[in-house]
Order: sequence, then C-alpha cells, then structure tokens
Amino acid sequence: MNTNRFTGTLHLPGDESFEEACFGRVFNARRPFDRCPAAVLEAESEQDVVEGVRLAVERGWQVAVRSGGHSWATWSVRDEALLIDLGGFREMSYDATTGIVTATASVRGGDELNPYLGEFGRFFNGGHCPSVGIGGFLLQGGQGWNARGWGWAAESLAAVDVVTAEGESVRADERHHSDLFWAARGAGPGFFGVVTRFHLRTRPLPGHLAHSVHAYPLGLFDEVMTWLHGMHHTVSDLVEIVALTQTPPGHDEPLLLVTGVSMTDTPGQAAEALAPLHANPYADRALFRIEAQPTTLAEQLRGQRTANPEGHRYLVDNAWLTGPAEEVVPAIRKAFTEQPTPQTFTIWFSMAPLRELPDMAFSLQSEIYCATYVVHDSPERDGELRAWLDDAMARMRPVTVGQYLGDSDFTVRQLKFMGDEQWRRVQEIRAVRDPKGLFVGYLSTGAVSNTNHWEQ
Repeated sequence: MNTNRFTGTLHLPGDESFEEACFGRVFNARRPFDRCPAAVLEAESEQDVVEGVRLAVERGWQVAVRSGGHSWATWSVRDEALLIDLGGFREMSYDATTGIVTATASVRGGDELNPYLGEFGRFFNGGHCPSVGIGGFLLQGGQGWNARGWGWAAESLAAVDVVTAEGESVRADERHHSDLFWAARGAGPGFFGVVTRFHLRTRPLPGHLAHSVHAYPLGLFDEVMTWLHGMHHTVSDLVEIVALTQTPPGHDEPLLLVTGVSMTDTPGQAAEALAPLHANPYADRALFRIEAQPTTLAEQLRGQRTANPEGHRYLVDNAWLTGPAEEVVPAIRKAFTEQPTPQTFTIWFSMAPLRELPDMAFSLQSEIYCATYVVHDSPERDGELRAWLDDAMARMRPVTVGQYLGDSDFTVRQLKFMGDEQWRRVQEIRAVRDPKGLFVGYLSTGAVSNTNHWEQ
C-alpha cells in the first residue's frame, strides 16, 4: 500500500501505533475495544482527506470520521472502515470585514476557537465543555452557549468545505451544493462527507458576563423545579438557564443548583436580566446564593472542565421533554435525586420560549432538555450503572419528545431525533450523494428509524 500519498500517517492493524491511533483521542475512557477499523489515517491537510477517501474507495472500505473525539458512543471507531482522524489538521483564520471565522473540524471551541476570537473582540457559541471539537458538535446542531437566545450553533454556519464520496473537495453554502449545506446542519454522524472546514458567523464578545447560583438541598427538588418550570420562559433571552444536580467542590452531598449566566453589556443589564431567577420563593432556604456576580468566559469554562473530567468512564443519555410541571417534575426526579456516583450530574436546560428553527436537518427540540452524565472509574460497574441510567430515562418516557444526537448512543437507546420531513430528505440526499454507502452513517445495533419505539 502506497502511504507516500499522505503528509499525515496511515496506521494499519498490526502496527505498534495502531491501538493508540484508534483510541488515544477518545475522551470517554469507556472505549469500544471490540471494534477494529481497517486503518486509521491521521490527516494533516485537506489533501490527506481527499486521498483518504479515494484510498477507501480503492480498497472497498467505508469511511468514518473523528474531529474532537468527544462522542460518548465513539461514533468514529467502526469495524472494517477507514477512520480519518482530523486531530492533526488544525487551522483558524478570521476575516474582520465579514466577521466570519474559518476553522477546521478538530479545533476545540472553548480551548482554541474562542480564545482566538477574543483577540478580535468576537465570540462563537460553541460547546460548553471546552475541549469539544467543533466538527461533531456543529454537525449535530450544536447546543452551545445561550442556545435559548442565540439559537443553535449550526444556525451560524455560513459555509462548509466538504470532501464528497467521489473524493472531491467542494464548498457548500445556501447557493452552492445547498443539499450538503442543509444536511451539514443537523445530520450528525449520518452526514455523507468529510467536513474539513467550517465558515462561521461570529458575534461581538459580550461586554459583561454575570452569573447567579442558588444551591438547594435535594429535599426541595419538587418545589424548586415546579417553580422553575412555570417561569423560565419569562426570563430574558440573554440568560442561559440551567438547573443541575451535582456534588460541587467542597461539598460531600449532591445539591440542586439553579443557575443563570447573563451575556449582556453592562452590570445593570445583567442584574435586570437575572432578577427573575432571584425571585425564587424558596431562596431563603438555599444553602448558598450567588447573584449577578461578574464572571468571565474563562471562569465558566474552568467550571465546565471540572464537571467533565478527562480520563473517566461516561454513560450518557438524554431526552427532550414537554408537558406540565406536575408530569415533568416526577418524571425527572430519579435522574436528579438518586445520583449513583459522586461525579454523576444531571442537567435541565431551558430552551423556552422556543425559537422557530431555520430550514436545516436539525429539526427536533422542545422547551426542556434533560441529560444525565454518569461518571465513574470502575469497569465492573458499567452494567449496573447502565441499568440505573436506563431506568431513569424510562421514567421520563411519558413526557419525552425525542433525543439529541450529541448525548445519544444508538447502540443502547434510539429515539426520534429529527422531524419526519427532514429525516426523509436526509435519506434522499444520501441516496444521491453517497449511493454506495461509503460513509458509515449512524452507529446502531439495528436500522435507524427516527422514531420513539413506544409510539410505533
């Protein structure tokens, strides 16, 4: 096999470097050692990606792609497929005349992209965990900072550079290769190409960030969450609202934290935007309160890094929820109040009032997003903890609309993740763009149906 066609490195089974190439950049320590790619290409340029796709066609392999390595299910490691790892292909450039930043897929939103944009006074609402690569994040829709107000990160895509199943590099936007552009905003691992560069519209860096945190004992879960459920849609869309159960540093027990991060220009605007969250009728029973305290993006990212530690085993699942508080609050109670490990955390993420989505593949959301992250270090507990998580999610079924690709594992549970019309269109475009099934698509134990099984 001619490996001189690459500036990067091609790793083959049997090579001493092969296992590290397969799994070294996988964030989740619960790695799928039972899957074995045909080869791993550590690409260092767009031409490497082109040549990799052409090699796969020549060899009769499928193609899988890795950008940041944060997929909980490790979508990128697939049997008998060429894994094109984009970790060594890193570029960023900013055009001050348009406000558009161009970045390759493996660039990390918090660790790299926003510090770079900060030099120009700009900001992009990338992923909360700072080491998440922008590639998989954007392809899945991109639930980034203040999604309830600013929208999904994929809505800020101006164009994408794509290597197609024919091994050609094209730029896709609303006027050129518009089918690829449409699908790149939400198809996730089902996308039928390799996105090498994203061209992203940025926004001015907020002039003043502030945050509020009320910490409650879990015994007040029903009361506090019922109140929050009834009022979160009234809060300014410059505030990201998250309720979560976690064990904060310095505490021995998990607490219910009701948090708001305001992204305004002045302290006065921040105080006004956050004030509704301070009016919690149970505030006098909070264990501690932080209200409209100035913060920085760097400080917020440090907190996210602490909550998402590297080198641990993760079991993750999620649901889009809808319904009245008297139905939703009991449905989520187990996920929030019965944490099976000290590092486990569950989030309730407000998307209300819902914004109308543009025409793109990403098309399923509701007013509340709920996700549980079981974090541990004991392989022998995987089965037990998976059973706990499955039960917690099953209790949410009566108020579940579907799930978000970013926190899903279709080998365990597959729900509706896209609108019916959009799902049909994705299949139609794939049939034209990738008729031979070169790209591996969604990782699942069976056919992907985009349905909630209890509704069939």
